Amino acid sequence: MWPIAWRLRGGTDHVEFKLGKTMSQAETEFLRALFDAAVAAADPMITVPLALPPKPSGRVVVVGAGKASARMAEAVESVWGPCEGLIITRYGYSRPARGIEIVEASHPVPDAAGQQATMRMLAMLDGLGPDDFVLALISGGGSALLCAPAGDMTLEDKQAVNRALLESGAPIGQMNVVRKHLSRVKGGQLAAAAYPAKMLTLMISDVPGDNPADIASGVTVGEKSTVADALSIIGKYKIKLPDAAKAVLAGGSSVVKPDDLRLTNVENRVISAPSQSLQAARQLAEDQGIQVRILGDAIEGEARDEGKRQAALAKSVQQELGPEDPPVLLLSGGECTVSGWGGGVGGPNAEFVLAAAMELDGQTGIRLIACDTDGVDGAAEVAGALAGPDTLSRARAIDIDPADVLKRSDSHTFFGALGDQVVTGPTLTNVNDFRAILIQPPEA
Repeated sequence: MWPIAWRLRGGTDHVEFKLGKTMSQAETEFLRALFDAAVAAADPMITVPLALPPKPSGRVVVVGAGKASARMAEAVESVWGPCEGLIITRYGYSRPARGIEIVEASHPVPDAAGQQATMRMLAMLDGLGPDDFVLALISGGGSALLCAPAGDMTLEDKQAVNRALLESGAPIGQMNVVRKHLSRVKGGQLAAAAYPAKMLTLMISDVPGDNPADIASGVTVGEKSTVADALSIIGKYKIKLPDAAKAVLAGGSSVVKPDDLRLTNVENRVISAPSQSLQAARQLAEDQGIQVRILGDAIEGEARDEGKRQAALAKSVQQELGPEDPPVLLLSGGECTVSGWGGGVGGPNAEFVLAAAMELDGQTGIRLIACDTDGVDGAAEVAGALAGPDTLSRARAIDIDPADVLKRSDSHTFFGALGDQVVTGPTLTNVNDFRAILIQPPEA
């Protein structure tokens, strides 16, 4: 097998971990270091200043929403100084601000704090002129945090829609299509509210493909989809809507089309994306002589199916390695889903790891990690999980049946019992899921 060395998190020295009794710990720490590198590459304090133009003269208003938005605002004020504005972020994700107001609200299901702050934001943009400048800071999570239900929908109606979407198993892009047509702020409507002011939107992508129209439901991006598209998605995934939501769709939505005059002064720019974080992890691994294969940064689908598929691929890769070959690292990003929720406490990343561990079934020389870069996997305050050859045997030793856990979508409880959860707290960024599988060559 192959020794691994890397710069320890927060340290200044390189430490080499020889294989043997310490290999389990070495590989686990290395996988966690890869995740940390991926998160660090998307830190708004690094990416935002590089994207900021000189501060415009005249009135400048900063608005935004998302799990990374408060950190983005902090980065803006580190360059521009105190600014006027309003940011909505998830509870626990606030950052110090010198002028911009930071409001915390609920995610993934919106609450009154988010709704009230959204209405104040729209009022702040109303009446701006052509000499004014709006900087919008948008990241994943903004779709739930920016809450302005259309028509006669109440907050309770909006919450019911969000819960139904989250439970449907629909890909994030299709969920956002439905959200846009039931909103007064999504699908370009935030930008339209600021017209005729100039607007620059800086985005941190958490969606497969990095399409600006999908990031936080494209609040500053023109929308091509129609109500008919939304209804098709609702029918396909059997999404139950409250009557007020059905009435909105029956009457047509207020999304802004891409050629709308009110979008002519808007520039949308993606400044952080999953591909950049995967490249940061790749560099760390290649520095150790590890062969890296990136499977893709936009992988979607059922988490358990993808876990099984990638584990099978890892076994196949290992079979091709000779005893003297260097390890191979499989990296991937994207956003998997968990549908048909079984009532447990789980998330897509932990479910991916559990399904992969079951497919590997004790295979030696293969370990993996899967985490959400925002520090929250599903609705749990857990980023994800780690697994290795002994995962299933340790679970069975304490009378936990992995198959039953997977059936109940209870992966966070499973890895919590084993002490194999990855808990980061708020990372203050969000570039979607990070998955890494480290494959050691077979012993001679």
